[in-house]
Amino acid sequence: MIQNNIKYFLPLSILALTTLFSCKKAFQPDNYVAYFGGEIINPQDNYVVFMKDETVIDTIFLDKSNRFLHKFDSLAPGLYTFKHAPEFQYIYFDKNDSLMIRLNSLDFDNSLSFCGRGDEKNNFLIDLYLKNEQDRSNLYDILDKDLETYTNAIDSSYKNRRTYYQKRKSQINWNDNFDAIAQAGVDLHYFYKKELYPYVHEYKTGENICPKLPKDYYSYRKSLNLNNPDLGSFSPFIKYVSALLNNVTYEKGKCKLETKSLEKNIAKLNIADTLLKDQNVKNIVLNNIAYMYLLEDQNMYNNKKFIDRYIELSSDEEKHREVTQIYNAVQNLKVGNQLPKIDLIDKNSKAVSINDFLKNQETVVFFWTTHAESHIKSVHEKVNFLKEKHPNINFIAININDSKENWLETFKKYNFKDVVELKATNFDEIKENWVITKVHRTIILNPDGTIKNAFANLFDAHFEKNL
Repeated sequence: MIQNNIKYFLPLSILALTTLFSCKKAFQPDNYVAYFGGEIINPQDNYVVFMKDETVIDTIFLDKSNRFLHKFDSLAPGLYTFKHAPEFQYIYFDKNDSLMIRLNSLDFDNSLSFCGRGDEKNNFLIDLYLKNEQDRSNLYDILDKDLETYTNAIDSSYKNRRTYYQKRKSQINWNDNFDAIAQAGVDLHYFYKKELYPYVHEYKTGENICPKLPKDYYSYRKSLNLNNPDLGSFSPFIKYVSALLNNVTYEKGKCKLETKSLEKNIAKLNIADTLLKDQNVKNIVLNNIAYMYLLEDQNMYNNKKFIDRYIELSSDEEKHREVTQIYNAVQNLKVGNQLPKIDLIDKNSKAVSINDFLKNQETVVFFWTTHAESHIKSVHEKVNFLKEKHPNINFIAININDSKENWLETFKKYNFKDVVELKATNFDEIKENWVITKVHRTIILNPDGTIKNAFANLFDAHFEKNL
């Protein structure tokens, strides 16, 4: 039914191409021609970027009907990404595939569908991605549960996902190369939840769960291949390795949450250097560690030691420049500085400044987006709880990257009480100047508007010590 809708909206040239390449046409062994096209509803820009790992292969422009079609004279089979800023998604090409997409940029992932030669594999990938994201969205609610409850929940989810994977594999009969991607999407998501539990459970509850873990809790680690270059940029792989490094560092610290973030993150760099032999995969993981450290967990007065070690281990000079730019932006968020100015609007679309709402009180600034729906509810519930305990603290909510229409529509669905609700008009601006890339970031301001803590987390079990 989805595919029929796609065909209805696509132009005749793409329809003909889709029909042609949906057939079992024979290709010469040395022919690696492939096609990529489709339609974007409510486009945010006039082009789509096609990438391998983090390297741009082509920029493909939309026509006046917001459609595009591109021929690759030679495209090696493998996992690629396409980006229509600010969103991106994965696309897998086998030899001579011809893939068409249709999506609405206002609901990018949920509206994305594929048709054409190779569509079944890609519809499986996006469906699996959505299942995993929904699962991950609900994960926060069970990380504070006891070991048995948590294990039963993630084991049940994994069993269902494996059954779904086996069914689609049998129906589609995909090859071994794609199967490595498909299995990683299922298995690594489960392993990610296993790695996450010990240190996040303590983070949320204060309980050290390590003594209660069964001896075979990490048995899957023995069979993992962390050096498959085809997985280097795949989100489930990146998320898993990030959780693994956090957990191994936590274990090496005798299952105690490390307060010295500089030493902890340099340790993660060193562990990644030991575990990962493929330099491209290593670079991607090192870049991720650097971003996470600088954006969430840094000691900004001694960041240079971390940066020096990162550059020593990574060979990705382009990312060196990006990481250095983030490092410089972070320096502007030191305690006592004023927040850099960004463009904000209120519910009446009036341009405002955050200083207009400080009320000469200590202020907590928190963030949300409809792309993380479970967070919307949980963060506002947390704020209501804190407001009752700390009536002299001011709270300001900022939506970071929704359309104005989506933002206003959300207020009809949720009953947000007594919180100033603002919206950033330019996601790139708030991302670059306030270094906001994750909704869990929280900024605490002094009554005079200067920064008290620019890198807090509202869900930290010890957050109230900041107030």
